[in-house]
Amino acid sequence: MTFEVRPLTPADWVQVRPMLLDMGFVENEAALAARYPSFCARSDWGLLGAFEGARLLGYAAAHDHGQHLRSGDAHRKAYLHDLYTLPDARQRGVGRALMRAVEGWARARPVRYVEWYANTHSASPAYERMGYVGAPSGQDGFLFFEIDFGPRA
Repeated sequence: MTFEVRPLTPADWVQVRPMLLDMGFVENEAALAARYPSFCARSDWGLLGAFEGARLLGYAAAHDHGQHLRSGDAHRKAYLHDLYTLPDARQRGVGRALMRAVEGWARARPVRYVEWYANTHSASPAYERMGYVGAPSGQDGFLFFEIDFGPRA
């Protein structure tokens, strides 16, 4: 299956809104709608969508924390906040395509690490099928994942 993965835009709001709500933890839906366009434009956020034609199948949201105070870019980190795939599009490579796009986004920043936590019920097994290796997180029911791109030349 072929997907186009591209940055999300304010025009994608209608399709991404139900996904954001399904992810949960939305304190105020009106505030989310108001801030979404500005997050699309922020250079420190990677909001990426996987499209099949005009249909959004899933999205990823990652945040570059910027330079480290002591080490500059040598230990620069990004955090993967969300990876969501529509239920009818799961196990079709959408999540894998989004993760590869997150990796490309991170390498271009330059980020040394991408980190995230995933629940052990459904999310961790999906990441592990993609080849990522989880580690104990210290939080019951979650694994810690990290991509280490290695030191910069």
